[in-house]
Amino acid sequence: MSEEITLKVNRKYQHRYQNGYPLLLKEAIPSLERVKTEGTMIKLIDDQGCFIGKGYYGKQNKGFGWMISHNETEKINEGFFEKVIRSALLKRNQLYQNKNTNAFRVFNGEGDGIGGFTIDYFNGFYLINWYNKGIYKFKDTIIRALEKVTTYEAIYQKKRFATAGRYVEDDDYVKGIRGQFPIIVKENGMNFAIYLNDGAMVGVFLDQREVRKTIKDHYATGKMVLNLFSYTGAFSVAAALGGAVKTTSVDLANRSRAKTIEQFSMNGIDYETHDIIVEDVFQYFKYAIRKKLKFDLVILDPPSFARSKKYTFSAAKDYKNLLKETIAITEDNGIIIASTNCSTFQMKKFKSFIDAAFKETGEKYKLLEEFSLPEDFKTINTFKEGNYLKVVFIQKLKK
Repeated sequence: MSEEITLKVNRKYQHRYQNGYPLLLKEAIPSLERVKTEGTMIKLIDDQGCFIGKGYYGKQNKGFGWMISHNETEKINEGFFEKVIRSALLKRNQLYQNKNTNAFRVFNGEGDGIGGFTIDYFNGFYLINWYNKGIYKFKDTIIRALEKVTTYEAIYQKKRFATAGRYVEDDDYVKGIRGQFPIIVKENGMNFAIYLNDGAMVGVFLDQREVRKTIKDHYATGKMVLNLFSYTGAFSVAAALGGAVKTTSVDLANRSRAKTIEQFSMNGIDYETHDIIVEDVFQYFKYAIRKKLKFDLVILDPPSFARSKKYTFSAAKDYKNLLKETIAITEDNGIIIASTNCSTFQMKKFKSFIDAAFKETGEKYKLLEEFSLPEDFKTINTFKEGNYLKVVFIQKLKK
């Protein structure tokens, strides 16, 4: 176990940590600067010296570590990690039994009790994402704990703790039988190609599982579909399998075309009957207006922050204007699926962006349904930022 240091919590924050807030903040723990080494265990106390909880030091985004126990006598060892991971696996037992889906999250950081890492399951393969150097110090202990509570083909990892959460290039293989990639996973009957050994991303965002299913089952039939910021085209696959007349996928990344073709092919879809366009989405808006293109269903799922040669996009500042451009190329009575994974605002604020965009364009709308994270992406009420996903299905009403 790592060394332990005792620190006092600012009186203003003591109640918050006693109630389960998990992220260690510099303003809440003034003496945090005494801690120099990531992975150091921290015991938090109140003004009277009474125990509040224990956590570890690890720089991540706006925080400096995570609370992981409120039991003063609990030892943070392999047995502790084994207990916590086993509990998380049991909560996903129903997903393990699902014959139509074999890709999902099995450990969701602070939502399952330990912030700073996640574990995903892909048809027998496990992938650990490490988000700070502090938790990575416990890597061997956590991997041994995972091995004790499950069986696997192989374990892979992604180090996401470089500057601004970027991926650290390294051999991602940890142990087991090295995979022949892509491995094919099932999600609600759809097939997706997954790469655990090729950069930061694997090929599909698991948190959008229920949204893809809803598109396929209820919204795609007979529609002309536009998928913006399309990545590997997973939403386009869902729309095509759901009976869309045609999908158009637009993404700036050069790899998006080949990756989207691959995902279509995994599902027996003739990709040549669909449009896959490598272009800046903001340029595509101008093209669509010029060509008078309109779509019945538009999927808008931008990254929280993006930069191209001509444009910089921040979801917190620019989502409203992005929606206004989307409204202009959506048919009357058409559907816009507005999505964001930005954690700096909640659903109420997101809906205010939607309302402002429609008011400023003089259009009317109706909210049809909304989604946040699926059940395997477990969150806690004391950390609202952890429930980052916001998806709203909006109908643009005919005037």
